[in-house]
Amino acid sequence: MSTFSSETAWLCLAAAAAAAALGGLVLCKLSPGQVGRKVVCLAGLWGGACLFSLSLFWGLIFSLSCFLLYMYLSSQELLPVDQKAVLITGSDSGIGHALSKYLDQLGFTVFAGVLNENGPGAEELRRTCSERFSVLQLDVTNSQQIKDAYSKVVQKVQNRGLWAVVNNAGILGLPIDGELIPMAHYKQCMAVNFFGAVEVTKAFLPLLRKSKGRLVNISSVAGGVPVLKMAAYGSSKAALTMFSAIMRQELSKWEVKVSNIQPGGFKTNITGTSEMQEKLEKDILDHLTPDVQEEYGQDYILAQRKFFNMVSVCTNPDLRPVLKDIRHAISAKKPFTFYAPGSGAYLWFCFASFSSTGIFDYFTKKMHPFDNDMPRGLGMCNQKKKAM
Repeated sequence: MSTFSSETAWLCLAAAAAAAALGGLVLCKLSPGQVGRKVVCLAGLWGGACLFSLSLFWGLIFSLSCFLLYMYLSSQELLPVDQKAVLITGSDSGIGHALSKYLDQLGFTVFAGVLNENGPGAEELRRTCSERFSVLQLDVTNSQQIKDAYSKVVQKVQNRGLWAVVNNAGILGLPIDGELIPMAHYKQCMAVNFFGAVEVTKAFLPLLRKSKGRLVNISSVAGGVPVLKMAAYGSSKAALTMFSAIMRQELSKWEVKVSNIQPGGFKTNITGTSEMQEKLEKDILDHLTPDVQEEYGQDYILAQRKFFNMVSVCTNPDLRPVLKDIRHAISAKKPFTFYAPGSGAYLWFCFASFSSTGIFDYFTKKMHPFDNDMPRGLGMCNQKKKAM
């Protein structure tokens, strides 16, 4: 009996020592400052001893938790910036513009691809960023501009190589029923949001394979969650998400890490100007057949512009959550394969993945701001039913 008690006591002491050591390491890693670290380490040692004095089971759980947390935090350490070169597409405005400035401030050598190298966004980047910074004319739908950008990047980085490519360029189009979206708009969304990212990736992959760097694709919550009125945009982003998943597996043998960023609602310039919105509306009306236009009605189509007003009110102007996730994907020793920055974005992915179709569709319609809009044909049918 005494032998068993002695062995148990020694086991408890050994486990307590392991827990205290691991707890101290983890808490040291988490706490800022030398004094703070010592205080928190002592608190970790004391906490581990208290747990073991109460229960061997909870002490072992504490040990295992500390070990797993320590391993996780070790893998999430950021690599030194060391002027690593990063190419970012779609840097005229929005996320790409903010990311270009952010990475430049951190010390990266940034190549900002823009749609218009003489536009206000490009001029602001030249004016505010460091001497390391380069602005490239890069329309991702233009093969020649992609080749020219590749040549300029190779010329500047030389033996240092290119560390990361961030495929950010994207367009939204007019949010409206999929039946009403012209085929030209579907093709344009795919050309920019998907085929452009694929072509840029293919062009720069030799440099990424050489550096064993990072490929980061900016998709959207709409690429994983069905969002009403976004058939063209959502389909193109879903294609980019699947492309990212496949490339992640294929490039692992080259030690190139691939991450897919699917942000929630953030305020950018992707909705375009009022003139661009009016042009989209005109294109839709001009391409509708007479019978479809009769069924939906012009008032219903024009009412969809309320989406842009909703975006300005409901989206988050603070892009820091997206920028920090992209920075992590670029710099972490073991980056995540999937990021969902934004309030409620990850919950939407979980809801869409695990709820039944009926439940998901019901709540989506209830929460959608356009649910009260009714096509003219359906409105007339409802009036006839009420009259009967």
